[in-house]
Amino acid sequence: MTITIFLGALLGAMALGVPIAFSLLLCGAALMWHMDMFDAQILAQNVIEGANSFPLLAVPFFMLAGEIMNTGGLSRRIVHLAMTLVGHVRGGLGYVVILAAALMSALSGSAVADAAALTALLLPMMHRAGHDKARSAGLIAAASVMGPIIPPSIGFVVFGVAANVSIAKLFLAGIFPGIMLGMALWVTWWWLARKENVAPAPARSRREIWSALKDATLALGLPAIVVFGLKFGVFTPTEAAVVAAVYALLVATLVYRELKLSQLYRLFLAAAQTTAVIMFLVAAAMVSAWMITVANLPAELVGLLQPLLDKPMLLMIMIMVITMLVGTAMDMTPTILILTPVFMPLVKAAGIDPVYFGVLFMINNSIGLITPPVGTVLSTVAGVGKMRMDTVTRGVWPFMLAQFIVMFLMVLFPSLVMVPARWLYN
Repeated sequence: MTITIFLGALLGAMALGVPIAFSLLLCGAALMWHMDMFDAQILAQNVIEGANSFPLLAVPFFMLAGEIMNTGGLSRRIVHLAMTLVGHVRGGLGYVVILAAALMSALSGSAVADAAALTALLLPMMHRAGHDKARSAGLIAAASVMGPIIPPSIGFVVFGVAANVSIAKLFLAGIFPGIMLGMALWVTWWWLARKENVAPAPARSRREIWSALKDATLALGLPAIVVFGLKFGVFTPTEAAVVAAVYALLVATLVYRELKLSQLYRLFLAAAQTTAVIMFLVAAAMVSAWMITVANLPAELVGLLQPLLDKPMLLMIMIMVITMLVGTAMDMTPTILILTPVFMPLVKAAGIDPVYFGVLFMINNSIGLITPPVGTVLSTVAGVGKMRMDTVTRGVWPFMLAQFIVMFLMVLFPSLVMVPARWLYN
């Protein structure tokens, strides 16, 4: 009955068009009412405690770093470097998208920010070169979802707080899986683009490559600072976010000089608005998470799935399938906040490494950003590229399928995630 109340209140509120954050609050309140313990003061205390977390300070600073990078010329230099390196091969603009997305993922940690920047910079170029516009837009959307996997990652921060898992370990464990997703896109684009009759761009000279590399060196320095700083314990993930924001600000204003002081207010406002949405979701989810614990829902779920607890691989497959289905109807952050307190007791009971689970869970939620009908990244690419949503959806299917295949390979072979992860953080 408790599970029915929980799902009925949540899904019913969402079906009526209530925003996700308020749906979570209503769901928590419904559970409190059902258990005859409704208290507005407890509700308010949980909302406040939900946002009162030091690790969550990383969110606004990573958001600010992403805004500064896109406006201050760091993202553009990354794209230009990718163009000089692989733009001359057959289907080169597609490889430019993948390489640029991987590099930008190590800068911003936001799939939506990467999608907006890559669509504005590369989609018109790919269309003019003769590539199918739907396929090009689909590739950009799929490449952008590497953002929440390759560190730094806002999604890993939210999951780490919700699941009480080391954010630094999640960051380091996400590096190799993010590269694998990029390799899957590379192979898929090669297969699809090999029959296109598109003339590649002329090869760049060594001097041009060296010039582009030198111009982008400071932009490339940021992910190196973050990764090495976390690996050697120089700073925490929250401190890494501050370092990223300050570094990007200094480079954009003092070195590249493309960011004017008059633009700072708009950037701070944009970062604050996005952060407010995420933080309110986290705060509202804390009410539901607390009520899930009080109502003993995880224990009920463990009881239902008891036969699978001694078969971790089957349990992971079931969790991944459930997350895929939820991801088609819900954005990444609320999915993380709703499902994490439900799944984590199962994961621990089955003896699955929480870091391994977190990486797979985050990959699944990231791919959910390009699964229709709600895919946020699909909407971003369609909006910036002035395309119909169904056109972008048509183009993204083969790339999304390739990423799901990689994800399930990681489920079948956990060492693909954990061997490089343990090497990095040990």
